[in-house]
Amino acid sequence: MNSIRRRFGKIYDKYIDQIYRFIFLKTNSQEVAEDLTSEVFIKAFEKFKEDPKIIKNMRAFLYQVARNRVIDFYRQRNKEDNISVDDYKGISDSNQDLEKKIYLDSQMEKIKIALANINSDYQDVILMRYVDGLSIGEIASALNKSESAVRVSIHRALNSLRKELEKIQKV
Repeated sequence: MNSIRRRFGKIYDKYIDQIYRFIFLKTNSQEVAEDLTSEVFIKAFEKFKEDPKIIKNMRAFLYQVARNRVIDFYRQRNKEDNISVDDYKGISDSNQDLEKKIYLDSQMEKIKIALANINSDYQDVILMRYVDGLSIGEIASALNKSESAVRVSIHRALNSLRKELEKIQKV
């Protein structure tokens, strides 16, 4: 058991920042991102304990769990508060220091706003590919899609993001 914990500890250390960032950018809340990130790693550890060999690509698996946990979070919130996911797009965490570290200049803030205005699936592929550097294969595995479908999604996501950025520039 100690060997499994040690091995998973290395996985945790390697991916914690990426998974946290992915969730933070999807929720815009430091507290929510911390909670959901811990839930992701608890679930991953439980699966890893069963049989470490069952998880072929740990990075893709963690993103898949994180994405599903964010979706569940918004579904639960929607049920509790009877509001839509769109109501969360403009909410930002009170901890401005963390946002300043993530968004170093005003251009990044515009990208964040534009990103919040595009389809959630498009947000996921952009964050996975360009923020966290996942390969097409890893994204395909995380989303249970073919690699060609992921390439098409990325192309469409970038076009959608580009259109949103053009709208922001005009304002």
